[in-house]
Amino acid sequence: MIQFKNIAKTFRKARVLDGISLDIGIGERVALIGSNGAGKTTLIRCLLGEYTHDGEVAINGLDPRNNRTEVLGSIGFVPQLPPPLKMPVGQLINFSASLCGTDPQRIHAIARRLGLNIDEILSRQFVRLSGGMKQKLLIAIALGREARVLVMDEPAANLDPEARKIFFDLLAERLDDATMIISSHRLDEVSALVNRVIEMDMGKVVLDDKVADAVTLTARLACRIVLSRFEPAFAKALDGWNLASRDDNRIWEGEIAGPDRLRFLGIISRYTALVSDLSLSEI
Repeated sequence: MIQFKNIAKTFRKARVLDGISLDIGIGERVALIGSNGAGKTTLIRCLLGEYTHDGEVAINGLDPRNNRTEVLGSIGFVPQLPPPLKMPVGQLINFSASLCGTDPQRIHAIARRLGLNIDEILSRQFVRLSGGMKQKLLIAIALGREARVLVMDEPAANLDPEARKIFFDLLAERLDDATMIISSHRLDEVSALVNRVIEMDMGKVVLDDKVADAVTLTARLACRIVLSRFEPAFAKALDGWNLASRDDNRIWEGEIAGPDRLRFLGIISRYTALVSDLSLSEI
């Protein structure tokens, strides 16, 4: 369904993608993980035909840059940052639905499930909606079009807890009929949905795991770190993983999602000189 062949991309002499080659088959549900700057969003934009690049990209055999209308008509895309569209919401829904022959009412129905009062905002410009409302609408458009390929870049970032739960329920309903690429910093949220984990770092694929079952993806690891001394930058990094501290910020404890262990250890490795003890054990 999706092929990346030796994809390379450079911005101002900085190599952002460095020879990415991947085949993603029909029905595969991929969690694309990696820290900021790893190249996830750039890879997604190459897939959508938004960037020129070295190498080849194909979706169902078609180049997305040379066949944009046909390719984009088969993709449901949720961007990391909403576009600054001044188009009224109703017009945006109708236009998006027309690209793939979908009934706009399907998009309306999903928007309502996500908690969006769609009838009140049809005449409002998209750009004037709140961040959460924009995200719900973009998700409704992506899922309501019945696209065979779903590409989502941090899709739950601006959602409230209830809408986040409904969103993942909606994705679960598409497990049997869609190929998914979900870029996320919180793999624990999508772990029950995906059957493949691809980790990127510095423009390269550093991990590609096809998961045969959900055991490793849903595993939780108890983490305990003892520091030789307090370091503000390291403390900030650990706090971002929701670890709690005690003893003057020298002992940190919490839980890590099993699939996140490599990314977590990669961050810890930057501060090896400060770590006097580290334990990770399956709960």
